[in-house]
Order: sequence, then C-alpha cells, then structure tokens
Amino acid sequence: MNLRRSSKLMVEPPAVATGDIAFNLIVFFLVCASITPDTGRKQDIPRAEPKKEEKEQTKPVEVSMARGTVLLDGNVVTIADFAQRLETTLKLKGGGDDVRKLPDASRIVVVNTKDDKNTPYKQWIQVTEIIERIGGIVTLQLEEERRVETD
Repeated sequence: MNLRRSSKLMVEPPAVATGDIAFNLIVFFLVCASITPDTGRKQDIPRAEPKKEEKEQTKPVEVSMARGTVLLDGNVVTIADFAQRLETTLKLKGGGDDVRKLPDASRIVVVNTKDDKNTPYKQWIQVTEIIERIGGIVTLQLEEERRVETD
C-alpha cells in the first residue's frame, strides 16, 4: 500500500495568537507610558470654598506681573527688592513680626498677570517662589467680580 503525501502544506498562524499579541502590546505600551516622570515645581494653590464673606475682611496684597516688571500693590518693584518689600507689607498688614505666624487671611497674596499672556514662565515661578518662601499664600486672580446695582 503506497500512500501519497501532499507536499503542499498550507501554513497559517493560529487566529487565537493575534489576540494575545495585541493584548501584550497594549499592556507593554501602557506600562511604558505611565513611567514618565512629572517635572516642575510643586505648587499648592488653595481651592475656592463657598463661604460667607466676612465683613471685616481686609484687602489682600496684590502682585501683578507683566513682561519683565512686577507691581506690588500698584508700585513697580525690582525682583531684587521684591522679597523685602513684600515681607514688610505683609508684616504691616498683619501686625506681627513673623509672617508665618500671622493668620491666613493676612498672608493672602493675589497674583495676576495684568491680562498679559506673554508673561515669562521663569518670572512667574520666581515671583511665586518668593511669596511662598516668605510665608505668603498664593491666590490666583482669574476673573474680576463685578457688582452691578440696578434700580
């Protein structure tokens, strides 16, 4: 008895293997993508909490930035003098010798960029770092609130 074997073999990869390969690739890329470290300096920005405003609340210190200039309560200040002037302003406002021991309401510093979208990132980081180092609490002014009274 002479059996002939067919030499034409059809080779196909099993269909089940493609799902396994795809799953392994997805897992690989998710693991690799989640390993990238975050860069930058951590900043704690206070949340807006819905509270009733106190009537005796004092006006916070305002720091404005535009390209290359810093304004402290409307007065132009150089970066070199900014730390000393801000510390003096916070001490006078809070009535104490150490800024960190003042109540939180006296240490709030409102930071805005005077509608200038071109304020350098380096300047922003430098100014907010000085405020935090002194003991101030950085608060961002995103929109001004207007009150319109009608008769």
